[in-house]
Amino acid sequence: MSIQWFPGHMVAAQKKAAETMEFTDVVIEVLDARAPVASQNPMVKALGAARQRAHLKILNKSDLADPKVTDQWVQYFNKLPKTKAIAISCKKANEPKKILSLCMALAPHRGTPLKPLRMMIMGVPNVGKSTLMNAILNKRIAKVGDEPAITKQQQRHQINDHMILVDTPGMMWPKIDQEHDGYLLAINNSIGKNAYFEDEVAEKLGDILLKDYPLLIASRYKIENLKIDASTLLDEIAKNKKLPLKNLNIDRERAGGALLNDYRQGLLGSISLESPSSRFLKNKQT
Repeated sequence: MSIQWFPGHMVAAQKKAAETMEFTDVVIEVLDARAPVASQNPMVKALGAARQRAHLKILNKSDLADPKVTDQWVQYFNKLPKTKAIAISCKKANEPKKILSLCMALAPHRGTPLKPLRMMIMGVPNVGKSTLMNAILNKRIAKVGDEPAITKQQQRHQINDHMILVDTPGMMWPKIDQEHDGYLLAINNSIGKNAYFEDEVAEKLGDILLKDYPLLIASRYKIENLKIDASTLLDEIAKNKKLPLKNLNIDRERAGGALLNDYRQGLLGSISLESPSSRFLKNKQT
């Protein structure tokens, strides 16, 4: 199953973002630390490159990701030209405060009343852009929720007399080229639920967990035999959670939803869905 999701309001949001890019000095791209490359919108890269804008990549939700893998991603992104990358968690009050000074360092020619530093926050849905912006501004001005595409329109905020911050809606792109990326985005709740079947997405998550984090699975669901496939894992989760049967059969949809929820809430532990080595090895094989 190829997952695609591109709601109509994102067409207008893309056009507006392209217009705003002309008057932007630093692009703040918020990524999900658990899948940084899968959560990169290629259109953000293209827009920034066309205008040669400096790029600050925020690996958000780092508290949910595998810290060793996150360090590898930060090192990888920091080798890119005109790019700075940091990992943060918006749950930690002091971490978002680093962002403005990092933006200033990326555009040292700006940041005065005559030439204010102009920043634009971008990213796919549900990576924490609104939460991050609220933290930067130190007040709640953006609606926050654990679902994709809450913010629908661009918003401009005057931080002080030498800094301007523009918040953009979460934006996907018209076609997700790599099928695996669609699954990773769905696993991380960056895609509307009407675009996929939860049990199929949960099986993809199960494949990753059984391969890379089997002990976390064993601990959470009390599974002794880990030489199973992702389909059987859903059966075991249904038994562990004592889910009621559906038409005398195991309710795989509810079991899949339970696995996705446990992962998204961080109840399984610190997990990364992709690493630099797994990402680039996969690309070489396809």
